[in-house]
Amino acid sequence: MVQDGQLPANNWKDKYLDKKETIKALPELKKQYEFLKEVDSIALQKSVENLADSYDRYYNKQNKQPRFKSKKNPVQSYTTKLVNGNITVKGNYMKLPKLGLVRFAKSREVEGRILNATIRRNPSGKYFVSLGTEAEVSEWPKTRSAIGVDVGIKDFAILSDGTTYSNPKFFRSLEEKLAKAQWIMSRRTVGGANWYKAKKKVARIHEKIADARKDFLDKVSTEIVKNHDMIGMEDLSISNMLKNRHLAKAINEVSWSQFKSMMNIKQNSMENK
Repeated sequence: MVQDGQLPANNWKDKYLDKKETIKALPELKKQYEFLKEVDSIALQKSVENLADSYDRYYNKQNKQPRFKSKKNPVQSYTTKLVNGNITVKGNYMKLPKLGLVRFAKSREVEGRILNATIRRNPSGKYFVSLGTEAEVSEWPKTRSAIGVDVGIKDFAILSDGTTYSNPKFFRSLEEKLAKAQWIMSRRTVGGANWYKAKKKVARIHEKIADARKDFLDKVSTEIVKNHDMIGMEDLSISNMLKNRHLAKAINEVSWSQFKSMMNIKQNSMENK
């Protein structure tokens, strides 16, 4: 199945991974690998399903080849599904398989029927849980409005009606603080307690920048999609623009691709209702 770390070409279109057979083999694998017992069985089954889906997409030329995850990766996550009420939320406590009741800071009320939960640990050591739910979503009213969006660096976006969204420059505002934290980390002995402490501080700054940027993009994209039924946006060759070293940092900071992706998802969601 794997040769020298590479996936072989599926010339005869045969299945390399039988999902059902692999799931049936999990009890035996738990006897060989003790760490598999630390996670609930539904999460292990979901991991097998994700792997099988990755192989299918790779051999159908929909995705790149699957990347095998290392337990040393600072970002770790797993998904478990709702079975017989094993995932519930009561106030500021969440019941999760294997973990039992876990106290958490609720960012919003859970709406609808819970389907699954994804638990994720970020490089800074913080844990997050995302719940997949099934709920009725109200459709935004039709506006019969069309708008053009021109993205830039000085101003993040300018709409054809004259509305301007300034570039908040989240990275620039924390660039000096990040550089100092990275310098301190470089002075520490790799693998030592102080190195890990400095590494977490660097990760926290990166997360602060990413969270602020995501919040900004989410609010702007929602406002545009909510107020306009038809949206036109220039198709930029960002990969080519990034080759310009004088613009690369500024282009990465504004995250045009993420912004466009958010608008597409929200607009398609409204059109499919």
